[in-house]
Amino acid sequence: MGILVSLLVLSGLIFFHELGHYLAAKLMGVYVEIFSIGFGKRLFTFKKFNTEWSISAIPLGGYVRMKGQDDSDPTKKSDDSDSYTTKTPLQKIFILFSGPAFNFLIAFLCYFIVALGEPPILSPVIGGIIKNSPAEIAGFDINDTIVSINGAKIETWKEMTHHISKAKGDLQVGLLRNGFFEYKTLSPKILETKNMFGETVYKKMIGIAAAGVSHPLKFGLSSTLHYAWEKTVLATTIIFVGVEKLITGDVPAKELGGVISIVKLTSDASEQGWMSVLFFAALISVNLGMLNLFPIPALDGGHIMFNLYELITRHAPSEAVIMKLTIVGWVILFGLMGLGLFNDINRLFG
Repeated sequence: MGILVSLLVLSGLIFFHELGHYLAAKLMGVYVEIFSIGFGKRLFTFKKFNTEWSISAIPLGGYVRMKGQDDSDPTKKSDDSDSYTTKTPLQKIFILFSGPAFNFLIAFLCYFIVALGEPPILSPVIGGIIKNSPAEIAGFDINDTIVSINGAKIETWKEMTHHISKAKGDLQVGLLRNGFFEYKTLSPKILETKNMFGETVYKKMIGIAAAGVSHPLKFGLSSTLHYAWEKTVLATTIIFVGVEKLITGDVPAKELGGVISIVKLTSDASEQGWMSVLFFAALISVNLGMLNLFPIPALDGGHIMFNLYELITRHAPSEAVIMKLTIVGWVILFGLMGLGLFNDINRLFG
């Protein structure tokens, strides 16, 4: 069941990405020949809205083939008025950007639906105290709930850590213990920890661990929209920084995952319920949007780069340059896919 959910999620995200290209192309008056989910042999095809709609054998992507545009042969052109190649650079950029834009929109909608479902968030309940830490010295105890820091109301673990990291000087911490309020004064220390990329970082902490207690977040309409926007921006930032760290070597290449990792993680998320599936679907959708905007020929970002060049210089790159760069782009793309697949298999078999 988990694998089926994974394939449905991936296919759905690919469909919406290509739908963005399709709708933008139709809006710009471009004839769309084929709309395919998957690559390779077409298993199921029907014609609607003057376009062939297909499901193909290899479900690792999809494509919209427009008149006058063919990634397998970038030199193919058409001078008809409904051809992609006769459109202005700005119109082409609009068509190209619309696919990734739909991925970000779908991520936003996923987070919006999650917010409507009152997602659980970690409560500021203490589950562990580090020996000789500021918290132990100040007399904190297991199961204490932190309710305020320097007069600011605390409702989540995230709010608590934010106030601690930004604090200057001593903290006055309000605790709820066995139904009674207590106040403790302590000074945070700069302690060593790991960030989400496994890097060693130093930050202000008081030496406590969460008890794992959570409570539902309840939103009004405006806060629901803010939550969805904040989560979409956060997911985009995480992926951007992660890629940057992969390029610089701060995160080893062995951490790169491929389609097997995506299927497995989506399958695992499906076991935790619909909210976890939507969370992970949003993250994958942002990932697809970001990946396609990379300036690699053969991806949307590569084509956008060519059109920006034409917009600035007033003439298109030569066909020979486009062909060579596209081949390089495919090599890079298949190399990354191969590395991700190798890492996935290596993780599966230890």
